[in-house]
Amino acid sequence: MVKTLQKNPAWKGRKGPVVLVIMDGVGYGKYKEGDAVADSKMPHLDAVRNKSPNCKLKAHGKAVGLPSDSDMGNSEVGHNAMGCGRVFEQGAALVNSAIQTGSMFQGKAWKEIVENISRGGAEARGEGTLHFIGLFSDGNVHSHVTNHLEPMIAEAKKEGVKRVRVHILLDGRDVPPQSALDVLEPFENFLAGLNDANFDAKIASGGGRMYITMDRYEANWEQVKRGWETHVHGEGRKFKTAKEAIETYRKETPGLIDQDMHEFVICDDAGKPVGTIEDGDSVVYFNFRGDRALEMSRAFETPEGEFKAFDRGRFPKVCYAGMMEYDGDTHIPKRYLVEPPAIDCTMGEYLVATGLRTLAISETQKFGHVTYFFNGNRSGKFDEKLENYVEIKSDVVPFEQRPWMKCADIADYVIEAIGSGMYDHIRLNFPNGDMVGHTGVYQAVCCSMEGMDIQIGRIQQAVDKAGGVMLITADHGNSDDMYEHKKDGSVDYTSDGTPKAKTSHSLNPVPCIIYDPQYQGEYDNKALVSEIDEAGAIKSLGISSIAATLIDLMGYVPPEDYNRSVLKQN
Repeated sequence: MVKTLQKNPAWKGRKGPVVLVIMDGVGYGKYKEGDAVADSKMPHLDAVRNKSPNCKLKAHGKAVGLPSDSDMGNSEVGHNAMGCGRVFEQGAALVNSAIQTGSMFQGKAWKEIVENISRGGAEARGEGTLHFIGLFSDGNVHSHVTNHLEPMIAEAKKEGVKRVRVHILLDGRDVPPQSALDVLEPFENFLAGLNDANFDAKIASGGGRMYITMDRYEANWEQVKRGWETHVHGEGRKFKTAKEAIETYRKETPGLIDQDMHEFVICDDAGKPVGTIEDGDSVVYFNFRGDRALEMSRAFETPEGEFKAFDRGRFPKVCYAGMMEYDGDTHIPKRYLVEPPAIDCTMGEYLVATGLRTLAISETQKFGHVTYFFNGNRSGKFDEKLENYVEIKSDVVPFEQRPWMKCADIADYVIEAIGSGMYDHIRLNFPNGDMVGHTGVYQAVCCSMEGMDIQIGRIQQAVDKAGGVMLITADHGNSDDMYEHKKDGSVDYTSDGTPKAKTSHSLNPVPCIIYDPQYQGEYDNKALVSEIDEAGAIKSLGISSIAATLIDLMGYVPPEDYNRSVLKQN
């Protein structure tokens, strides 16, 4: 149980709410070329920053619980850090540890997966097949082929599994946009080195992550249905190899980003799919991040007659496991290989315990981030009376075609909420910088930034009128780094002379801007803390400091174990 927050006696109070504006995917770029944030006309954000104390915060690597500072941040861990006020070891690091120590393979879930195969299956001489489905990437945001998938396949062979099939979801989002073959060819060599008379491992199907399987927040169940038909039934365009599929699609559509590639099914010489999913098989979804794994997990686990999202057709009886528990409240999936981080005492819990009223709002694409992830991977509310969660339905169109997304709709609701006097804290997420940034379409990203900026100006006016406070930040960078760069910092160009688009997140810091129009001298309004002396070493603060900063601005004393606020108290 969390305790009630203690009032800060030095705080003189504000009339309006404390508003947290999360500009998803908006950082400070390292390079001038390709920084769509700096290249966009954003007069409202510039005006707020110029009149307010501000600093830069880390939003990647160890600052958000990832294994190393070469790991880009992501929305999941970023919102965890902001909402929980501390840094927890996150997905990739947890899986790395479970594999390196062998605890994954000693766990109940892994043993059930392997034992199920030995009990039956329609193929492989009476034994079932072990299937792996997941993001085929070394981006380390949802999965890692070399560090996670390959060790599991090797262990499966060691434990007597005879048949493995892999269903690959191409990335081009957390990694360069056309890098699939860079991962595929070493992986095919890895499988060839394992295969022998007693072990048969092959790629069975695949497609781009934004075309099949990896939808999130129920935005597009048709995407999941396409994945189900591809992986389970072997339905879709047929090829002899994954390499042939990728090269064919690229030839047909020059410039095609891996994430958007249509489905492919690998078939033998007779045209039969090499890896449909059958009764008696086992299936592992090897993504460790939960948002884009929940829907396919539900498709595999929901009993016949209860699943309404789409017609699954033949529903195989399999032993299914996720890499992690993707939702701790609904317990999806029921079986998982690695325990999630135990996150407790989130900011939301403290606010509820103190009787403070909260609004959390975004459109579908980021609704789960300001609720589920912000609350420490917890679904639902801490208190129905004190919390209001609002989802604005996202458009189901390519983001580059509607780059402003739903930012105006979000702002409309927030402006009314600020003026209502009903809330002590409001948090919102503008997804534009991240979702449009992932498309690699530079002009669309600039449009998305400028559309968002208009809404920031509108919210600022509402904060002025209500006498509130606005904290503007981001969960990670993306739109600030839209071109691929060489080691010397120069832009990397395609053969036709255009810059190579970068669709992944960046390693850049993000803004922290405190707009406080009723400032009364409680803290230094000329400068925020951007570095602290910790154990003799200078370390930049990360976005985990946002929670303590918000609590400061609401007039309370942050919990002692929270990472410190960016405010310099007077």
